[in-house]
This record gives sequence, structure tokens and C-alpha cells, in this order.
Amino acid sequence: MEPRLDAFKAAPALMQAMVDMEKAVAGSGLEHSLYELVKTRASQINGCAYCLHMHTRDARASGETEARLYLLDAWRESPLYTERERAALAWTEALTLVSQTHAPDADYELLKSQFTDAEQVKLTLLITTINAWNRIAIGFRSLHPMD
Repeated sequence: MEPRLDAFKAAPALMQAMVDMEKAVAGSGLEHSLYELVKTRASQINGCAYCLHMHTRDARASGETEARLYLLDAWRESPLYTERERAALAWTEALTLVSQTHAPDADYELLKSQFTDAEQVKLTLLITTINAWNRIAIGFRSLHPMD
């Protein structure tokens, strides 16, 4: 696979706006463990190797367990995730696959049971940003480090 384009060189001001949005979302107050699980799950769905490499590495560095990362694709069948994480992961899947799911009421009700109104917005923006990053990385064939 060959990279197609360096988006940061091609449009630095716009990419800086994405970085600033990412920083705002990261600092919004959602727990870091949830942040990395959501980013990893969306990246799994989208098939983004660059983001999967980054977010699984960051999750492990922050204390996330290998088991929870390995089982993330099957979170519905594993007791390793909290109810709050389950609500976030369901909402992540619903919005990442929005053209198929249309954000079902059942997923939204689950979200509301675990997240305040403000947290729902924060989580939705988290899901939005990782989906945008996935599209940038996949579209321009960004290569993950080979460590």
C-alpha cells in the first residue's frame, strides 16, 4: 500500500481545525478508557489500520487490558464491559453505520440511561471525529508505524 497524499501538507489550516476539534473532544471530560474504546471500535468497523494501531497502542499505554481490546469486536458477548461502555459502544456502532442503522431508538434509549444530555453530545462528537479521521486515513492511505 502506498500513501496517496499527506493531508497535513496539502491543507494545513483545515487539518489544524481537525486537530483542534480532536483536542476539544479529548478534553471534554469523558473518561479516557471510554474514549479509546470508542475510537478503536469505530476504527474496527471502518477498517482503518492507521487508527487501530494508534488507539490500541494508546489504550494499552493508559492501562487498558489486552483481553478487552481483543474482545472489543464481540463486546456484546463479553462480560468485560460496563453498562456505560456498552451504551457507548452501541451508540458508536449505530452512528458509524448510520446509513444502515438510522440510529435506532433502542440504542438511543440505552445511551440516555447511561449518559447525561451533555455527555451524549460529547460522545456523539467523539464518534464523529474518529469517523472523520478514519475517512482521512483510509482515503489518503495513511500508513501506520511499523514498530
